[in-house]
Amino acid sequence: MDALKGLKVIELGQLIAGPFAGKTLAEFGADVIKIEPQETGDPLRKWRMLRDGTSVWWEVQSRNKRSVALDLRSGEGQSVVRDLAREADVLIENFKPGTLEKWGLGWDTLHEMNPGLIMLRISGYGQTGPYRHKPGFGVLGEAMGGLRHLTGEPGRVPVRCGISIGDTLSALHGVIGVLTALYHRDARGGEGQVIDVALYESVFNVMESLLPEYDAFGAVRERSGSALPGIAPTNAYRCADDKYALIAGNGDSIFKRLMAAIGRPDLENDPALARNDGRVARVEEIDAAIEAWTVLKPLDEVLSVLDQANVPAGKVYAVDDIVNDPQYQAREMLVETTTSDGSVLKVPGIIPKLSATPGRIAHPAPRLGEHNAEVVSARGWPVRR
Repeated sequence: MDALKGLKVIELGQLIAGPFAGKTLAEFGADVIKIEPQETGDPLRKWRMLRDGTSVWWEVQSRNKRSVALDLRSGEGQSVVRDLAREADVLIENFKPGTLEKWGLGWDTLHEMNPGLIMLRISGYGQTGPYRHKPGFGVLGEAMGGLRHLTGEPGRVPVRCGISIGDTLSALHGVIGVLTALYHRDARGGEGQVIDVALYESVFNVMESLLPEYDAFGAVRERSGSALPGIAPTNAYRCADDKYALIAGNGDSIFKRLMAAIGRPDLENDPALARNDGRVARVEEIDAAIEAWTVLKPLDEVLSVLDQANVPAGKVYAVDDIVNDPQYQAREMLVETTTSDGSVLKVPGIIPKLSATPGRIAHPAPRLGEHNAEVVSARGWPVRR
């Protein structure tokens, strides 16, 4: 059984944030109709590495969806969306605020037609405020949300995360909003509503103690490389083969086991180091002691010793490590699929793992406009073949 079977979703967004939200809903059974520009389709079709002219990323981002190619600037395209919206449960969009209103597809119009409709709106700065009309991409949201200031080495240029994490965080917040709004509507008898997600707020929401530390102490958290300030010890430690072991020995009992494993009973039994605040005060001493031990051993031996001591430790995974890892394989996170052109492609599996209604890949990512005939001719929500 698909948990979201029967849920009708219109996806008007492009690239990452809106489509990732649509992908997540589709993986659990929602019928997602993706509206794309007629000539070019979603720009993601041409992002990063292409196979036979289509991005392999597209095959992940748009699986389980239907594609309808429309010109949303035309009266005909807008009419098709309105016909779909009369029956839809959710509409997802990530255009600049005001764009849908300009096309006659704004909230007031669609809500009057369908009071149960839920509209997820993802934008750089939200639907209100002085920045609402500014264009916003994930990288700007990551910077404004506080993340970019903290990534990288002290005294060096702030670096970005290697993926568009701001977009994905916004999508996941949007999915939480959609599911909450559906519960309000269906379990509580409420109407549809707007979910207003801003990229910078989605990043800011996961910044942990950043704001209260500034408010209480005037502390501005800075870049710290591979360490996590205020929590000790947790860092990347060089090994004899010039690889790095990631070791998180910051739990009180874990710290004692770690010190025993590296042969430092003096630190293990030091009462001043029994709690995190005491360890933070001497973090440089502790880190030096750990690396003095790791630097004498290759990474595999370090990890073996720490595994036996029940100390959380691991290595830095590249994608080839991921593909060959038995945990990934056991959890079905490496899935072979067949794309719409018949090619075989390995793609990430589905999370979260639900015991009774797990997500699944039911349909490959669609070709541009593949479902135009069945959707446009229906002038309403078509039955999925």
